[in-house]
Amino acid sequence: MTFLDYSALLDVADRAAHAGGAVVRQYFGRLEDVREKAPGDWVSEADLASEQAIRELLTRESGLPVYGEEAGGDEFDTGWLVDPLDGTSNFLHGFDAVGVSIGLIADGEPVVGVVHAPLLDRTFSAAQGVGAFRDAKPLHVSTRPGEQAIVATGFPFRHKEVLGQYERALGAALRGFEDLRRVGAASLDLCWTAEGVFDGYFELHLGPWDVAAGGIIVREAGGVVTDWAGNDRAWLRSGNILAGPPAVHAELLRIASASRSESS
Repeated sequence: MTFLDYSALLDVADRAAHAGGAVVRQYFGRLEDVREKAPGDWVSEADLASEQAIRELLTRESGLPVYGEEAGGDEFDTGWLVDPLDGTSNFLHGFDAVGVSIGLIADGEPVVGVVHAPLLDRTFSAAQGVGAFRDAKPLHVSTRPGEQAIVATGFPFRHKEVLGQYERALGAALRGFEDLRRVGAASLDLCWTAEGVFDGYFELHLGPWDVAAGGIIVREAGGVVTDWAGNDRAWLRSGNILAGPPAVHAELLRIASASRSESS
């Protein structure tokens, strides 16, 4: 068991997220040194510079290891997972729904999370046992019934092998819920689920840096987070995530289970 001062580390994560966010704001509207890592998977100078600023602050002030989406790092059970610019395609297209996501995991479980939306001027945060907040205002997941729910999702456009399963889940969700939304920044989808703006969220094959911070924020706001099989730990590594208030999560789990059984 690793013993950590969550409150102190939450402050470190908040300052690191704002340091990365300042870099993101500086580069917004400037398309410099943009390259495609894989089809549809872009990285820019803003991603790299933001991660460098975050990594330097986290390393200096926490002494814990850092794994970033762009520069990587060593594997660990306790340390930081960083997405320095979640929603790079949004950023490159001038869409301001982007996040800087910093999650702390301890013994493989998310315990602290900060998601800063630098172009929207808002910050979401949570620590295990402390609660979830947006700019110091407490957050709680929604209480809307499923038939009135608006649920967020993301398309697995880089993983064509799961399109059949995803399309079955998408169709069932569109029939079962009031409506769906697709923003293109998983960290913000999770935070808006924690805030009750969205009533749930589902996606396949994300990176752990995409979901670590948002996952603990949803949990501390009263929501449930699992993978598509209902496992409350496996989602961090698999990136197959269902999140929402208990009732909506239960319906998402039913939909996800049906989509899996139909593909087997």
